[in-house]
Amino acid sequence: MSLSSPFNVFASYTPKPKTFLRDFKLVSRSQQVSSFPLASTFKTNEPSSNLRLTRSRLKPVSSLGTSEIDTSSSSSSSTFRNKIPREVNILVVGSTGYIGRFVVQELVKRGFNVIAVAREKSGVRGKNDKEATLKQLQGANVCFSDVTNLASLEQSLESLNLGIDVVVSCLASRNGGIKDSWKIDYEATKNSLLAGKKFGAKHFVLLSAICVQKPLLEFQRAKLKFEAELMSLSEEKDSTFTYSIVRPTAFFKSLGGQVDIVKDGKPYVMFGDGKLCACKPISEEDLASFIADCVLEEDKINKVLPIGGPGKALTPLEQGEILFRILGREPKFLRVPIEIMDFVIGVLDGVAKVFPSVAEAAEFGKIGRYYAAESMLILDPETGEYSEEKTPSYGKDTLEDFFEKVVREGMAGQELGEQFF
Repeated sequence: MSLSSPFNVFASYTPKPKTFLRDFKLVSRSQQVSSFPLASTFKTNEPSSNLRLTRSRLKPVSSLGTSEIDTSSSSSSSTFRNKIPREVNILVVGSTGYIGRFVVQELVKRGFNVIAVAREKSGVRGKNDKEATLKQLQGANVCFSDVTNLASLEQSLESLNLGIDVVVSCLASRNGGIKDSWKIDYEATKNSLLAGKKFGAKHFVLLSAICVQKPLLEFQRAKLKFEAELMSLSEEKDSTFTYSIVRPTAFFKSLGGQVDIVKDGKPYVMFGDGKLCACKPISEEDLASFIADCVLEEDKINKVLPIGGPGKALTPLEQGEILFRILGREPKFLRVPIEIMDFVIGVLDGVAKVFPSVAEAAEFGKIGRYYAAESMLILDPETGEYSEEKTPSYGKDTLEDFFEKVVREGMAGQELGEQFF
């Protein structure tokens, strides 16, 4: 699940490339930070999908130029770090999600050989067909498959006829719901690890979230369970296998949901005094760059890496003040008591005991409550307090720059949700 404001959580609830497969090869006619203790995790009772896909649905296609993938560049050891980028095969899952597509672009820009796994219908509510996906992931080799089905994913990768050096997972559940969290944040992500390792991967870069350090929500527990298994694999079972776990703070786009509302003259809505929480938001481009750094940089091996954007931590009050300053208007805020959310969640929890189907709605309420009160900063294990000073900064893009762009151009094409492939 992408990090989002509580208002976005409730809102989410209430020339064409031609490609073909020949002899199972891709052909195209188109062109350091310390770790933090893990909390206990829950076991899932949600089985992964048993969808059976035909071979024709699993055909990998390419949005590269006319050259075929070099199958000689696969590596069976960590020596991939000594290779030049074009000889390093990187499998990206979650490639069409909010962050995933920027990660693919960054890896391609750096010259890596990128294999991007995508659904045949990707994007928000499956609005993108194959040709739209190929265009979106231009420069990468696109493998249409199903990460929720391990057998199907392995079959797809086998047909590529090449090894994998690194897996980069940008998978995230659609909305943080209970079932979806375990299906995507845990099971599908684990499938990508197992499949990648089967075909030679020796490094796994995981896009997680900084909020898992205080796990009160189901998607956080699902992410933590996979994190723990990933670390166990490297530290106890296979010392030649490495990982980098990236835990970003809030994303720019998750904080932009009120720009149009304020432009229309309405007040900026915040809980309490607007100082209940703070974050060091990071842009998608800067986060993608940091994730790409994790592929080869040895100082990021076998570490949990919290990361935020440049500058000071910002409270909702300060975010609103920035927006009003850009618009040249007198600040106007609507302060909502957070106890309202507690009441709604209490009611939903009570109803869920009688009608289990309501449990998902209650979970959405808890997600909104969490982001309204918890800071997206490092939680200092010694003091139990969130620390701006201990939260690393990276990149150059600021939230003010983002707000200025959204004021000019709007939020079109910046949808959150439907992140999981």
